[in-house]
Amino acid sequence: MTDVWFYHLETTALKAALPDLLEKTLQRGWRAYVLGQDDDVLDDLNTHLWAYRDDAFLGHGLETAEYADRQPILLGKTGVRANNAEVLFSVTPGELPDLTAYQRCLIVFEGRDDAHIQWARAQWKQLKTQNFDMAYWKQNDHGRWEKMQ
Repeated sequence: MTDVWFYHLETTALKAALPDLLEKTLQRGWRAYVLGQDDDVLDDLNTHLWAYRDDAFLGHGLETAEYADRQPILLGKTGVRANNAEVLFSVTPGELPDLTAYQRCLIVFEGRDDAHIQWARAQWKQLKTQNFDMAYWKQNDHGRWEKMQ
């Protein structure tokens, strides 16, 4: 069964939080698909992941680019996991693809954006009825993730 984890951004913007989550995914030997419905967000993430730290980058590509199937991290809008990703990151409000193909789905939402909060709540309610293993993570005042009960 797919694990569905909600990540509630409180102190950090998506751009700052996502690279750490992606690094942890790659450390497990998993591939990732970052799903976004907003071209500007995806373009911004595409640029950011190449230069988010002076000493590191995260190899990735857009789903529309050549060799998308070879990318450890794929950014896109369709939800088609050409890279056989084990983990889905949903980072903007929108419809989710079939989650059963993934080992884990992370729904990352902005705590200061009402549309994001309403979307996350609706996803929680809908997915809860489908008996997914679910967890809710929230940032503390120091930006660290805490699993809430």
